[in-house]
Amino acid sequence: VQLQAYGGGLVQAGDSLKLSCTTSGVAFRRYGVGWFRQAPGREREFVAAVHRNSDNTVYADSVKGRFTITRDNRENTVYLQMNSLKPEDTAVYHCAASNTIIFSSLQMGSMYTYWGRGTEVTVSS
Repeated sequence: VQLQAYGGGLVQAGDSLKLSCTTSGVAFRRYGVGWFRQAPGREREFVAAVHRNSDNTVYADSVKGRFTITRDNRENTVYLQMNSLKPEDTAVYHCAASNTIIFSSLQMGSMYTYWGRGTEVTVSS
């Protein structure tokens, strides 16, 4: 199973970016999919996730109201729309897939089995 995140780039504060996460070897609809990020010198942190059995979503407080996670099962792709970007959003963003059925556990990185290479997002002030 391979995941690939892409869509990152260098933007200014207030701009938007849309990240995509695609996979080969697994049907995304069978998995919960999450986005995590890691800034230089900081630990990895949860950003957003969508449950496998529904379109239920959960967000970190720091991105709530600005980021939106969606999934397109036909395209086997999960998106992260990021609006009103801030310099503190600067990080490498990774997507990951989890087969947990426990929605509340999607915020924990340990619940994810498959991880993709990240895509770098840099937000300048």
